[in-house]
Amino acid sequence: MRRLINLTRRLGEDEALVDAQNPVVLGDISEPQPNLALLRPGPDFYAEHPRPEDILLLIEVADTSLAYDREVKVPTYARHGVPEVWIADLEGAAVEVYRRPAADGYARVERLDDPEAIVSPRLLPQLRLRVKDLVG
Repeated sequence: MRRLINLTRRLGEDEALVDAQNPVVLGDISEPQPNLALLRPGPDFYAEHPRPEDILLLIEVADTSLAYDREVKVPTYARHGVPEVWIADLEGAAVEVYRRPAADGYARVERLDDPEAIVSPRLLPQLRLRVKDLVG
């Protein structure tokens, strides 16, 4: 987790706010805590928890939680319109990228397992990370 926070610090405060393990509000009864959230800059640094329209990217780090992240959290994020989610699969040494949310899941899913592959958030293309930096 510390590695991810450090890697995303390349972003300036005017580009994204980095938030670790804090709730995001999804509807009336759901407040999951993604491992890392990159949020639109906000004037109050989200005194209230961020909502889907505030999210640029969510990252889940999966060691023992891969099935739960894939089967429960990712579909919930999609239903609520979170634009992009990554799962850093530590055991599989891969990053799963979920884009284009819809009510029934993400329309675009990609699994990157080449350690040198570069992944960039669609809404933050200036942030370029290697798979091995996310899962190493």
